[in-house]
Amino acid sequence: MRVEVVYALPEGHDRVLVELAPGACVADALAASGIARRHPDIDFSRLGIFGRRVGADAALAEGDRVEIYRPLALDPKDARRERASRQRKR
Repeated sequence: MRVEVVYALPEGHDRVLVELAPGACVADALAASGIARRHPDIDFSRLGIFGRRVGADAALAEGDRVEIYRPLALDPKDARRERASRQRKR
């Protein structure tokens, strides 16, 4: 089966298509992609398939896109509070 592994970076993305045996899981796709060698700082605790959070043991299907998520630079709630605070000061 063929799946895609994607890691978004601030300056672009790293995208790899891999061929896996039927019954493979997310961890198998990550290992086959070699993405950990190119980006040793990746935190593999935040993974998804087409935007849905999954664990490394999640089963894959033909055509799935495995996504590796980076931590947020700023919590969205904190960003809204900061904007609201700035607007009140105006």
